[in-house]
Amino acid sequence: MHDAEHSAPTPITLLLVDDHPVVRKGTRELLEGEADLRVVGEAGSGEEAIAQARALHPDVILMDVSMPGMNGIEATRAIKAERPGVGVLVLTSYDDDAYVFALLEAGAAGYLLKNASEDDLLGAVRAVAAGESALHPSVARKVLQRFSAGATPTPPEDDLSPRELEVLRVAASGRTNKEIARDLDISPRTVQVHLANIFSKLSVGSRTEAVLYGIRRGWIDPKSL
Repeated sequence: MHDAEHSAPTPITLLLVDDHPVVRKGTRELLEGEADLRVVGEAGSGEEAIAQARALHPDVILMDVSMPGMNGIEATRAIKAERPGVGVLVLTSYDDDAYVFALLEAGAAGYLLKNASEDDLLGAVRAVAAGESALHPSVARKVLQRFSAGATPTPPEDDLSPRELEVLRVAASGRTNKEIARDLDISPRTVQVHLANIFSKLSVGSRTEAVLYGIRRGWIDPKSL
């Protein structure tokens, strides 16, 4: 019994934000069917989301876009300003460019469409909790095109070490921490340390934000992704 308690992983805590109770109910049932996930709260508006995030400190927030009152974009921006480390995963039926770019600019770590499969949603939640990116393929293509178009190459030496830049470039291809470790012949723990240093130096809270920063600065060539 004692060993079992120590071997059980700490569950990923989640806050569900959607103005449709039926959607929240279905999403909650799916998530709570997984041993490593735990829904700690729900919100039906942007204002409620900010209050719940402040009170509950979830690891990941599933955020809808269109809600009465404050929308998901404004709520994401406010929450990330208070808690840069929280992972915001947008779950929406909108893949309109304006929504996508505004939410990623606001600090969302992932953007998933509501027609995604259950496995895709569960995988995205776990990826965001681990500090990884979770972008729907069609969204990822738009993002690369948009942000690479305005890239202004600047020397990365002032911001990142050569090894940190190497880690960021490999991370940009969508590889997991274990895959990055294998590719660079370092330990997964070392990858985590490098990513934490990158996030701190660039003042970002997620891998998605760090990659977008790198693309804008011209450190990452989108053609290589």
